[in-house]
Amino acid sequence: MKRIVEWLPALAVFVLVVGLWEGLVRALHVQQFLLPKPSTIVSVFWSDRHTLWPAGWYTFKEALGGFAIGSGLGILAATIVGRFRTLGTALMPIFIAANAVPIIAFAPIFGAWFNPISPRSKMAVAGVLCFLPVMVNTLRGLNSAKPRQIELMRSYAASELEIWRRVRVPTALPFLFTALKVASVLAMIGAIVGEYFGGSLNALGVLINNAADVFQFPLAWAGILVASLLGIALYGAVVAAERVVVRWAPDTRDA
Repeated sequence: MKRIVEWLPALAVFVLVVGLWEGLVRALHVQQFLLPKPSTIVSVFWSDRHTLWPAGWYTFKEALGGFAIGSGLGILAATIVGRFRTLGTALMPIFIAANAVPIIAFAPIFGAWFNPISPRSKMAVAGVLCFLPVMVNTLRGLNSAKPRQIELMRSYAASELEIWRRVRVPTALPFLFTALKVASVLAMIGAIVGEYFGGSLNALGVLINNAADVFQFPLAWAGILVASLLGIALYGAVVAAERVVVRWAPDTRDA
């Protein structure tokens, strides 16, 4: 109940923005190619649902694959960097430099590597976007364990593996889920951006791009709406997992 009350202001702002959007487009007679009315977008969203949702599901699977690959590699890299500091000092500049490159530059390169039609190229783009937030946050969490806790474990002759499993991992979990929530949104963005540089005709990004090219802007906006809903669904799944896995944390316990 508390969570619902907290979401009410956001819902009110959303309704207000959509209402203003609809009213201003009607009042100012804005052309459809500049900005369609929300009511038109919703109408197309419903009438073309048999085209939009299969395309959305195709892209969602690409985003989910990239999310899993990028997050998994991020957790693995954080574990290695946290355990071997010298190696981490050597690798961190490379990780940061790779993430500093605009993702739009990676998309055609991955297309050439993995075949522009293949979902693997879109997963690679999404994975690059997800990697650094997960790696940095997980590393921060692993290094946030209190020295007294580690000293206590060592006083009981605990091995480094036991300290990692019983102290560092539980400390890192809230940090990890914060990063996963960010990555869940980035994954959908990466998959769609990758599709703008070539992809299956069944993909949502291709559908949006083709609709815009032939001035079917309500259909393009309806595709964006589908992408938003799927991104929210993935984000919600991560939040639900966080409440199950990190039940002892204050933020999830009060939810």
